[in-house]
Parts: sequence; C-alpha cells; structure tokens
Amino acid sequence: MAIHTHIKTFAALGTGVIGSGWIARALANGLDVVAWDPADNAEAALRERIDKCWPALVKNGLKPGASPTRLHFVATVEECVTQADFIQESAPETLQLKIDLHAKITKAARPNVMVGSSTSGLLPTEFYAQASHPERCFVGHPFNPVYLLPLVEVVGGNQTAPEAIAAAQAFYASLGMKPLHVRKEVPGFIADRLLEAQWREALHLVNDGIATTGEIDDAIRYGAGIRWSFMGSFLIYTLAGGDAGMRHFMAQFGPALKLPWTHLVAPELTDKLIDDIVDGTKVQLGPHSIADLERYRDDCLMAVQEAVRATKLRHGIPLDA
Repeated sequence: MAIHTHIKTFAALGTGVIGSGWIARALANGLDVVAWDPADNAEAALRERIDKCWPALVKNGLKPGASPTRLHFVATVEECVTQADFIQESAPETLQLKIDLHAKITKAARPNVMVGSSTSGLLPTEFYAQASHPERCFVGHPFNPVYLLPLVEVVGGNQTAPEAIAAAQAFYASLGMKPLHVRKEVPGFIADRLLEAQWREALHLVNDGIATTGEIDDAIRYGAGIRWSFMGSFLIYTLAGGDAGMRHFMAQFGPALKLPWTHLVAPELTDKLIDDIVDGTKVQLGPHSIADLERYRDDCLMAVQEAVRATKLRHGIPLDA
C-alpha cells in the first residue's frame, strides 16, 4: 500500500488539552482542520483554547495561509475522517474506547491515510486490534503544550508498516516537530517512563516531609531543568566525567547506584498526601490564574527554544542535534 503523504486536511478526534494543541499546531502550519468531539460544548471550548494560544503561535511564526478560520467542527466521526489526509486521535486513555473508536475511524477513512494516536502509554498493537488496514496506524505521542513543544514519540504496532513510520516522522517534522521513533512497544514509551520515575520520587519527598512541592520544583528549574533544555542526561554526565568522559563518571559515581537514595515504587496516595500536594501547588500559583501561567509558560518555552537555536548556530551545532 502506498501511504498518502500529500497532507492538506488534518482530522482531529478529541479536542481536549492535547487534541486542541494538535489542532493549533496544524492550523499554524497552514492546514485545514476538521475536528470532532462528543462532549457537550466541545466546539466552543476548542475555539476558546485556540484563541488563547494563537498569539503565541503568531509570535513563534506562522506558515503561509495559517488561520483559525480553517478550523471546521463536525458532528460525527465519519464526517471528520472521510476526506482527511492525516488523522490524529486524542481520546481518553481507555483501551476499549480506543479499540472501538479506531475500528470506526479506520472503516470510514480512506485506506492509505495515516492514523496516529496521542496515547501516552497504551500499546498500538492492542488498540488497533480491530482497525481496518492497521499497517498505516501508529502512536504519535506529543507533549503539552503540543503547539510549542517539538517532541513526538512515534510507535508502531505489530502490523504497522515501516513506510507508515517513515511517512509519519516526515509529516510531524513538517509541522516543526522532533519525531522520536520508539522501536519497541513498551508501556509509557521513553519520555513518560523517565518522567514517571522522577514524579514517583517527588511524591515520596512530599510524603516523607522532606520538601514542599515548590522546593522540589525549584530543585529542578534552577538545576537540572536548565541543563535539560539543551543537553540530555547522558551528555551532561559525560561532561561531569571531565576529559575522561563517561567512563570516569561511571567509575566515580556508579557505586552510588547501590545506595538507597530513591524509592521508585510510588507512595500510597493518601488523603493527606493529596492535600499536601494541592496545598503546595496553591502556594506556587499564588495570585495567578492557570491562564496567566499558561501564557508565562508559553513565553518561556519560546524564549528558551530561540536561545538554544541561536547558540547552536553560533557553535556550528546542527539545529536538529
């Protein structure tokens, strides 16, 4: 089967935080978007989200023809996908729901049109089990806010064709994203497994009375978080080994891995722990609304990415490195 790669119309099923982020990114790249969501008031909520993030997209740079007016909301799954050139599903993380939804999507869509799912951990072999032409189906797992963060994990199921993976990566790259091919189906894929380990340890630090939510966030944003914005853990630790690099780092710090520094198994989510976390984050929010901090987040993300881009150019490092 020749995978359809001439993408003009982007179909989005599910218009919550992730789905609306996909829609905003597609619109900013000059595509027509057809959206569907069965929730009450979904269209109004979607258009409100697009209006809120559009100034950031304008500041970040729009492709020719980009406009929120190219968004069309429809009443059925069939209307959404029948004429689509690319399909992105962002429904809730419920296995049976996704199985049923993709059976319907793939029956109505043209057989060579790519179908991606935004799932953050469910396995494509399982939820594409009843799909028509599953060779064109895969996971395209993005990160919030989808309209600004470039990473998208691409994961195939046991029937996904290599051509579909390659075409999906090329399409996501055309939207200004950084596709990461996850070669094996594992729950949580790559990025969320790493984030989950850090999150579990953070819950223990709160639960054990060692740190507040704000102090834990400060430990990240004033330390490792700054480094992580331009250099990952392995390269950071290579530099920590001095001129001898990673081998010296492993020899020096490897023994610490046997010390009981971390728990990994999550603590029980007691009412007290939940209250402590909620109270801590209320302090962090202060007088600001969620919308205020979303705008702050977006401005920071654009500033960091532009600073990293300019510095890479100055040092002769490829922009996709």
